[in-house]
Amino acid sequence: MRVVGLTGGIASGKSTVSNLFKSHGVPVVDADVVARNVLKKGTGGWRKVVAAFGDEILLASGEVDRPKLGQIVFNDPDKRQLLNRLLAPYISTGISMEVFKLWMRGCKIIVLDVPLLFEVKMDKWTKPIIVVWVDPETQLRRLMTRDGTTVEEAKSRINSQMSLNLKRTKADIVIDNSGSPEDLNRLFKEVLVRVRKPLTWTEFGLSRDGALVAFVSILFGVIVCWKSL
Repeated sequence: MRVVGLTGGIASGKSTVSNLFKSHGVPVVDADVVARNVLKKGTGGWRKVVAAFGDEILLASGEVDRPKLGQIVFNDPDKRQLLNRLLAPYISTGISMEVFKLWMRGCKIIVLDVPLLFEVKMDKWTKPIIVVWVDPETQLRRLMTRDGTTVEEAKSRINSQMSLNLKRTKADIVIDNSGSPEDLNRLFKEVLVRVRKPLTWTEFGLSRDGALVAFVSILFGVIVCWKSL
């Protein structure tokens, strides 16, 4: 099984690339979706976060006010690290369960869409690693347009993340999304060809089909040895 790592930065276009994979039939495990699920009222992640940040982060329904929590952690690196540390075990478990479900369905290629791929060391389990990159000026302009933020607010949010220039040095594949949507589609198609190339023997061995082949081979070997006794 090939587990592809997909990451980027805020307003880099990572979600657009993730949706392109989905539209081409490649299953995607979205860490943001998993994170939303582990913060639902009554879950272990919810209890940990409420205990750490207080009831003031809750809506009247008891659910976490995600925008309010986001504002708190974006402006305080220590609280951001605390939140990541609290939720990391739950998110990792959730991602692993989603990958296992896809493995059971026989999927040979899976994309892990993880904003903090490098920060939580999940890059160790993915190959190739794709980083969606944009130049700083484009990233700032797109974020301000998308969220209606001021320059200072946008810069603060961008600076709260690992820089895209650093992420690109850790990537196997870089998608430069500084151009037009047409440019992105063209680059994506080139990347899709690379992602869909035949599995290596190691990747095949990690797939469900590979496990079945290994099981049958071992069973056949046992039968042959038994008959030769």
